[in-house]
Amino acid sequence: MDRFIRRKRPRLSPSVPQQTLPPDEDSTDMKLAILLSLFPNIEQDALLDILTSSGGSVEDASAVITAQRAYRPVKKRAGGVSAIQTSMTSHITTEAGLPPKKQLTRKGKTLHLFSPEDVAAHTPCTIIHNFLPPDEADALLLELLDESKHFSRYRFQLFDRTVESPHTSSLYVSTPEEVRQQTSEYTYGGGYRSNVRQLTPYLRAVSAKVQRAVNDEVQKRIRMCYPDGKKLKYQSPKEWVPNAAFVNCYDGPTESVGYHSDELTYLGPRAIIGSLSLGVEREFRVRRIVASDDDEGNDSEVAAMGSTADSPSRRKATSKGSEVRADAQGQISIHLPHNSLLVMHAEMQEEWKHAIVPAQTVSPHPLSGNRRINITYRWYRDSLHPRNIPRCRCGTHAVLRCVQRRRENRGRYMWMCYAGYTPGKKGCTFFQWAEFDDDGEPLWEIKPTEDGAPRLRNFNEEDDKQ
Repeated sequence: MDRFIRRKRPRLSPSVPQQTLPPDEDSTDMKLAILLSLFPNIEQDALLDILTSSGGSVEDASAVITAQRAYRPVKKRAGGVSAIQTSMTSHITTEAGLPPKKQLTRKGKTLHLFSPEDVAAHTPCTIIHNFLPPDEADALLLELLDESKHFSRYRFQLFDRTVESPHTSSLYVSTPEEVRQQTSEYTYGGGYRSNVRQLTPYLRAVSAKVQRAVNDEVQKRIRMCYPDGKKLKYQSPKEWVPNAAFVNCYDGPTESVGYHSDELTYLGPRAIIGSLSLGVEREFRVRRIVASDDDEGNDSEVAAMGSTADSPSRRKATSKGSEVRADAQGQISIHLPHNSLLVMHAEMQEEWKHAIVPAQTVSPHPLSGNRRINITYRWYRDSLHPRNIPRCRCGTHAVLRCVQRRRENRGRYMWMCYAGYTPGKKGCTFFQWAEFDDDGEPLWEIKPTEDGAPRLRNFNEEDDKQ
């Protein structure tokens, strides 16, 4: 093991041809092409894994392969097997910075993206590597590793069984009064959170930098990627200000979180989240949500040709539609190293799902070992305070959701009962369409009275009273 974790890189053997290595900003496909030319008998997927673990460095990947060959054979490429291209910038031309329209994912395949340019072009995210000064990132990591001793697993009910989240977490807010509110007024998934803590010094200090970076990236995204350079419908035009943060701890390679969209109840439509990763590098996977009836167009075409329900042409069209949908939902992997900030933009929660998948192994971090700490800074809107949110027939706050699967209502928002997800409780059938103006502010049937209800404080406000 010492050979693989020591700081010095083993030298390339004389048998490996020497080439001029490209700069780090070169696209992943170029780096893979170089590795394939150096090691033509190794499968592309294996080369990609090694390139990933080497931080995208061709030189480091070559050194690792050379060292491994001295100890064990490397998996060879299977003859005639096609591989999927995993970084696309050198193959695709886009118009004025707009994301490419062609679907690049394929069923059963995972596309790995490394460069910020690729991430911004092909996902609803942007990434900033080496976000904080190294000393500040390490100090924040150590602070939160100590805090993580008090984290807990989120418990919820699924099909009458109580299950736990496969990682630990805690929610952070500014003041003791806000901690009280979060455990007695705000509900999550139909129940109250018990693990809520007060903001730590480094979490507060870093939040100012996160706020600036997120707002800069949001404006850049609007200018370069959105139609006519305008914000999306329901996206807030206001400055994004973090006033709550979930901190997650993934202790070891098997801890994870499944594919999901974040709860919108207090964030509102077109929510934006700043996610800071510390410690062990893990894969953040995203996939586009495709409406389950998006292949109806194929059925209509077949019907127009007079095909019957059991005809080969209809079955072929249905199969083709399913394959297209599966391709569109193929996974994209964004690698999140220590001290990287990922901005999840306004189209993320409604149109994509994301996950941290289990890994076979991880490369230990000098400070955190096998642990990854993740901070998701969020902006809870004043207009979506629990006092304003509808209650279902169970007496609990409804949860805000977006229709994602049915084409006729896709993009509409709704209030639903989620009490059935709380252990020991039964839910009801409460449902109500949620209405918002173009800036994402709720249009209540009965306008809430301004009664001085407490609001969550911006993390960057002066802490003059506790």
